[in-house]
Amino acid sequence: MNHKLLYFLFGCVGLIGLSSCNADKFLDVDHYSILPADQMFTSEEKAAIGLDGVYDMLWPTQNGTFQETDWNYKPQLLTGGHTTLDTQASGWDAQWNNQQWAADDRDLGPGWRYAYAQVGRANNFIAGLEKLDEQTRKSWKSYDQLDGQAHALRGFFYLWLVENFGKVPMLLEGETYSNTPEKAAASSDSEMWDYLINDFMIASEKLDWKPQNGEYGRCTKGMALSYLAECYLWKAYRERVAAGSELKPVSTNESLENVRKAKDLLEQVVNSGVYELQPCYSTLWDPGEAWNKEAVWQVVVDMGDGNYNKWDQDCHIYNNFYAASPNMSRRAGWGTEFLSWELYFSFENGDKRRDYSLCTNPVQGMPDSLRSKYCYGYNPFLQEKIGPTRITDRTKKQAAYMFVSSGDYMPAVWSLKMWRTQRCSSNWSNDGIHNPSHFYQKRYAGVLLDLAECLFRLNGPDDATAWSYIDQVRNRAFGNLEVGKKSAIESKFLPWYQNLYGGSNYADYKQVTSYPVPLNETSVTVPRAKEYYTKYANESNDLHKSFAAYGLQPWEVALGQERRKEFNSEFYLKADLQRSEFLIPDIECNYPKGVGVPNTDPDKLNNWHTYRTWDFDVQKLVMPIPTSELLRNKKLSQNPGY
Repeated sequence: MNHKLLYFLFGCVGLIGLSSCNADKFLDVDHYSILPADQMFTSEEKAAIGLDGVYDMLWPTQNGTFQETDWNYKPQLLTGGHTTLDTQASGWDAQWNNQQWAADDRDLGPGWRYAYAQVGRANNFIAGLEKLDEQTRKSWKSYDQLDGQAHALRGFFYLWLVENFGKVPMLLEGETYSNTPEKAAASSDSEMWDYLINDFMIASEKLDWKPQNGEYGRCTKGMALSYLAECYLWKAYRERVAAGSELKPVSTNESLENVRKAKDLLEQVVNSGVYELQPCYSTLWDPGEAWNKEAVWQVVVDMGDGNYNKWDQDCHIYNNFYAASPNMSRRAGWGTEFLSWELYFSFENGDKRRDYSLCTNPVQGMPDSLRSKYCYGYNPFLQEKIGPTRITDRTKKQAAYMFVSSGDYMPAVWSLKMWRTQRCSSNWSNDGIHNPSHFYQKRYAGVLLDLAECLFRLNGPDDATAWSYIDQVRNRAFGNLEVGKKSAIESKFLPWYQNLYGGSNYADYKQVTSYPVPLNETSVTVPRAKEYYTKYANESNDLHKSFAAYGLQPWEVALGQERRKEFNSEFYLKADLQRSEFLIPDIECNYPKGVGVPNTDPDKLNNWHTYRTWDFDVQKLVMPIPTSELLRNKKLSQNPGY
């Protein structure tokens, strides 16, 4: 029950620095499972320990009942990334790129059970607080904080369930996965979303903008308000679908009222002054800082100082191995996460998000205008070559657009968000698989884009304030917020990469004295979003089909494309694209059916297109209820389409 494994639940002990929000400590706690009810609420101190047991479910574990060693990466990568086709997979995960996932998928069942285990812990905790007498409640100075955080955590896990599985059983206070083995799913979308709205509303009313005791990693008012707004946007989306269809949603007075509520909440977050965009987009994924001002809600997986390259059952995570390029002579990742060339080619020249988050094979014939100066055949953060050699002479033999993995042709593009902080090697059991990783669940950039969406829906396609929020995100993307901050950025984020020099598995690593991808020292002109996307929406070429011909307005294209570029390899992308009605047009226009060549074609290696053979099935917008749950809970029925 108390493993006495002292660790920073969302930060590290040394190598990830303190938050830019001037916190003097992270959420520094013992590693607890939930305390029994007869002990948990005998004192305010023990109740706080019990709440740690609810937070504990954010952390991956290889021990105990759940064995979710990859939680926060899988199944989120599959449900939130692969379903967009912007991330792709081979081998046993290949079905996630053709809508062939099934109810007995090896990741869906454990993900469902893990989320409901957290819901059960939160329910027990909330029920215990509710049973306290009025005098005790008033005497506990942290009562509102404890109650607000528990509701926010329950809402967060439920949000993952409902966004992915649709209508699911909504367990009430005191009900758990064990003591309520059978319960019917919510009877309507409104019932389900109102449940989540209530959780985040309670949390937003009881929590402060700053985390309790300055412990970053705890739920805050900003987190609760942002997710409360997201729930209203989801409810509005479901109302539009009910009035029309998934292919042709229809706006209604009821849906617009929920959008208006979301707008008011998001404006509170923006006007709070608590959050701002990180000056350098790249450093969001660097060790050196956790809980920067852009982080509205995140989980930082970090074993802590002195624990790298060691086997640890409670902190074991493979995400850099999953995301790493397998195309190296001395080292090999598993290649669970490839990114599409359609995503890579969507970036404008000068948009630094491409070089900060994607690297590629060195490809024969790739135009110079599309080829990265820093990430072409190379991971600049780890100084790893991709392909037979780092190509600088374009006359030499070069690698192809595709990489053969598990018998499948996969796009030779890899994530520099996930494959960034440690090298992989064939000696995976003790050689660098434990790497610090930022899993952002909600960033301020997303808040700005959500608010822009609200304003467009309420005020029309020419709303200047909405366009200005998109321009804020794009201004950072082109590096203008880095100007004048080079010294400060490098002093904070270079030490990690300098410490790699001379380490195990880094014999060829050269000491670095500047940031791996050069920072902007002068401002650049950024194309205005409205003008750029008005033209982009009407184009039809080899990179994408006409969005205007599909029926989208420039603002819809702007939000959808910016979300793809901003949040690639962040696993709430599918949910954002779906509720904003961009997911289906994204697949149809960015990944048109029948374009490219099949795996059986000898020219496949030299053709970058994702070859889609299937028609989009709107029933696959929700996942199947896991088979194990249908057998366990006779009151559940399978979702349509499975």
